[in-house]
Amino acid sequence: MDIKADWPSTFQDVDDLEDVMTRPDAALVDDLAAVEGDIVVLGAGGKMGPTLCRLAKRAAPDKRIIAVARFSSEGLADTLAGHGIEPVRSDLLDRAALADLPDVANVVYMAGAKFGLAGNESMMWAMNALVPGQVAERYRDARIVALSTGCVYPFVPVDSGGPTEETPVGPPPGDYAWSCLARERLFEDGSRRYGTAGRLIRLNYSIDMRYGVLHDVGRLVHAGKTLDVSMGHANVIWQGDANSMILRALRHVSAPTSPLNVTGPETVSIRALAEAFARRFGVKANIVGEEAPTAWLNNASAAHALLGKPRVSLDQMIDWQADWIARGLPSLGKPTGFEVRDGKF
Repeated sequence: MDIKADWPSTFQDVDDLEDVMTRPDAALVDDLAAVEGDIVVLGAGGKMGPTLCRLAKRAAPDKRIIAVARFSSEGLADTLAGHGIEPVRSDLLDRAALADLPDVANVVYMAGAKFGLAGNESMMWAMNALVPGQVAERYRDARIVALSTGCVYPFVPVDSGGPTEETPVGPPPGDYAWSCLARERLFEDGSRRYGTAGRLIRLNYSIDMRYGVLHDVGRLVHAGKTLDVSMGHANVIWQGDANSMILRALRHVSAPTSPLNVTGPETVSIRALAEAFARRFGVKANIVGEEAPTAWLNNASAAHALLGKPRVSLDQMIDWQADWIARGLPSLGKPTGFEVRDGKF
């Protein structure tokens, strides 16, 4: 069963974008069919969660897909319910609320805190370290696939191909990266303590037309603003592909849990990316700075060998992004901070 159609040349609007992003392919359908039980997505209200929930429901329509979040975005809970997903309002910091969540066989953990917490780093640590420890205990009998980040790795030379899962983590710069490493350690501890099977998904960087590295670079080029290329390289992956790999990891868990890098196959030059957008927009890229010899990178060769390479190419993503920006379609207004080198977001 392959529900994936040929990729469109453009997206009509947000609804069209999300429809394409949530079309499962045969590999996802087969993997979820082989995984027993329903799925709860913790932290489902973020940038990736809503489309991951819809993708899961379309790939496995007979499973309950339970989306847990605070649902601070107006209308999101109703929208998910309209797609057959069960929204549950809950604060994961509340132990009693966590205990009241449904018992399920499969957990996708997407909760976390990153931006806007300067001066309130304690909240970042609570969300990124305390909550994972509580979830590891609450869902000790489930499979747990937890979203992490490539920021747990050190900066590496840009010509290195990026860190693999065997690369020693840390010391990462900044509270965010350290708290994400703590999140991994708490899930590892729970996995060893209770025998919980899982995966830790180290992701760099998800691409949606409304946000992401391509969105950030393309908007600057289109507006004629300067682009600093000091952080000169990054990895990117189409959000539909990233969500698919996260869900498929439920069939490919290990006990104890283990990391799996998820990103695209290229080390992307930010300068080359800006010039690609400039050609599509018919403008000149206003580039400043010089590329550092190191960057926060990620090597997903193991995931590609296990799950296949991403279906959407870098050129296709650039074409889509340029078209989206040129037509003035919506932005989430949430920069990735990919250019940050001190770990302060």
